[in-house]
Amino acid sequence: MMTEIKSANMANPSVLIPVDPAIERYLYSLVGATDHKVLSEMEAYALQHNFPIVGRLVGVFLETQAKMVSAKRVFEFGSGYGYSAYWFARAVGPGGEVICSDGDGANAFRAKEYLQAAGLQDRISFHTGLAQEVFAATNGSFDICYNDVDKGDYPQIWQMAKERVRPGGLYIADNVLWHGRVAVDDYEDIVPGWTEAIMEHNRLVFEDPEFDAFINPTRDGVIVARKKNE
Repeated sequence: MMTEIKSANMANPSVLIPVDPAIERYLYSLVGATDHKVLSEMEAYALQHNFPIVGRLVGVFLETQAKMVSAKRVFEFGSGYGYSAYWFARAVGPGGEVICSDGDGANAFRAKEYLQAAGLQDRISFHTGLAQEVFAATNGSFDICYNDVDKGDYPQIWQMAKERVRPGGLYIADNVLWHGRVAVDDYEDIVPGWTEAIMEHNRLVFEDPEFDAFINPTRDGVIVARKKNE
């Protein structure tokens, strides 16, 4: 059986699932129940439009990580229509700030509608444009820098963000297992070069002496790197 599974995984990375589906179903049963109408609407939109979001398990994880470092200022490289920002905004609390960036104005409009309905709009600053340019035009350091842009840009985002994460703060990136492609020799990439970029990104993060890093394998893999105290 193990040989058959390994063979199937090598031939088709999409079946290389880090966390057994039964375990994920159990985890969802713990966090799945919600009275958050807006959150359910955001998830329904993603399902209807095949829009990639981190999902509820990762969302809860992001919120928990942010609360653990008492985050008050978060920068998002790639915000979509505000699903991950929803979780960060809950964590930073009143007076906190989540700076969002996305190249699609329609996503920005939709995010503002959802987050306003959730009562979180006063914690959000949404900028339309290239994430790298928005970041360069934004001053100061951050408790968390969150990366979810096009995967080919991951190494560049890491190099930019790591310098402005405050000591004790976090760098977080989604999709770092990339549907199992990082763990197999034979894969078909969605965009040529993206898998190699993610692998380079992961190597850079783990080899940086200023950070402690690990990967949570839930869903498509989330890397968390904590900047060491000065």
